[in-house]
Amino acid sequence: MYLVSEIIYLVAYKLLGYRKKVVRDNLAASFPEKGEKELRRIERRFYHHLSDLLVEGIYNLFASPSSIMKRYRVKNRELVNRYYEAGQTVVLMSAHYNDWEYMVTSLNMQLFHHGIGVGKKLSNKVLEPWVFRRRTRFGTEVVYSDTVREVVDFYQRNRVPCALMMLSDQSPAHADKAYWTTFFHRETAFLYGAEYFARKYDLPVLYYRVDKVKRGRYEVTFSLLCEHPNEVPQYSVVESYVRTLEKDIAARPEYWLWSHRRWKLKRNER
Repeated sequence: MYLVSEIIYLVAYKLLGYRKKVVRDNLAASFPEKGEKELRRIERRFYHHLSDLLVEGIYNLFASPSSIMKRYRVKNRELVNRYYEAGQTVVLMSAHYNDWEYMVTSLNMQLFHHGIGVGKKLSNKVLEPWVFRRRTRFGTEVVYSDTVREVVDFYQRNRVPCALMMLSDQSPAHADKAYWTTFFHRETAFLYGAEYFARKYDLPVLYYRVDKVKRGRYEVTFSLLCEHPNEVPQYSVVESYVRTLEKDIAARPEYWLWSHRRWKLKRNER
């Protein structure tokens, strides 16, 4: 599998230079203290990791439950499971850092909660339904922005404890509906959805970090961001998430999705 990844790396990075300008601009602006040599080292490692993600993403669509669970291990699921035992839904905030697709596919196997992945549809109308079926084949429910409120409300009314997986580092669609803060030295818009649901239903919010132990092996560690969101100032939950994510990315920057045009949205846009 990783021989294919090496070929992808050579083609995408060396031959085609896939989004190389976006990656370089993002890295240079995010780490102004680093020299060019260090930035190029991070850049190469990022493209190696991106190539691994592509082959792992394809593998994930066909892998067995035991294979996924061996490759993607949760270290402290008891922190989340105690909320299930109390009958509470939880919000799980994370990012496009290391491998996130394994978590989508295995969420319903990793925890006692009913797993719900909140995301965006693929732009390819032919491929999207097939990928949707593969992502949900082990019980994880995947919902999109047009139905997520109804889905969460249904489970809350019926007292079904759910785990809402929300990758909150995506660029919001609208500047005036986002939370703005400083992220890697720049004004950055963040999705507010995770805090919205946490406040509406008084749900505990947890962050999970994904560490790449070695090639093809990941470990997930949960930490509590806020147990009672309505007892803290508005936006403090998402701000806590941003600061935690920034720290993790700074420690191992090659594992974040630098090819994403993260800072395309400007604050004065409407």
